[in-house]
Order: sequence, then C-alpha cells, then structure tokens
Amino acid sequence: MAIEKSRKELAVEKKASGKYNCAQAVACTYADKMGLDEEMVKNIAGAFGCGMGNSEGTCGSLVGAGMVLGMVNKDRVKSMKDMRDLMEKFQERNGATRCRLLKGLDTKVLLRACNDCVADSCEFLEEKL
Repeated sequence: MAIEKSRKELAVEKKASGKYNCAQAVACTYADKMGLDEEMVKNIAGAFGCGMGNSEGTCGSLVGAGMVLGMVNKDRVKSMKDMRDLMEKFQERNGATRCRLLKGLDTKVLLRACNDCVADSCEFLEEKL
C-alpha cells in the first residue's frame, strides 16, 4: 500500500527538482485548492523566486503561500490577517522573512535553506486552510 505524501513533502520535491522556484513550489502544490491549472499557477508565480522577483526580498515561499491564501479565502481582509500570522510564525521559527537574510548572504550564516523555507511555508499555510 502506497503512503500518500503531504503537500509539504510534495512542495519540497518540486523545489528540489530545480524546475520550480520557491513561490512556484508552494503555489503549484495548492493549484487544486485554488481551482487553477498547475501550469497557470507556475506561470503566475514565475517572477517571485529568489526573494520576490530576484531582489532577495520577501522569501518566495511566503509569496506563494500568500497567493494561495488569496485564491482560497477570496476575502482580502481574512487573507491579509492569515498572511500576517503566517509571516509571524515563519519569522519566529527562522529569524527572518527576507531571502537575503535567510540565505545569510551578508553574514555568511545560513538561517534556513530554501527547501526548509518551502516546508515551513506549507506547514503554516496548512494551519490556515
């Protein structure tokens, strides 16, 4: 009997494959919940890797989670509240929400690897869905 993988595991596999950025890995894993085709979601999230648009800003996995919240909640206020909560949990666990800080580009101290950021974003997203 095959054991079904969690969405968190599926998202990490997507990221680890090298075919998805962090935002795509999270958002595409929830394409069905958003009522969208995975290829469409992959294209929508394509510009949000490497810290939102390759700017080393907000972690792409968080951006992907925010896309999911918006599409699933269909309520701006609820989505913003859920996103704030998700980001606070992510910050508390990892010490940062910005890609540059998470990767330790200035300090040479890795706070969290990309695959782990993807896993964390999915874990906290699951709590909101």
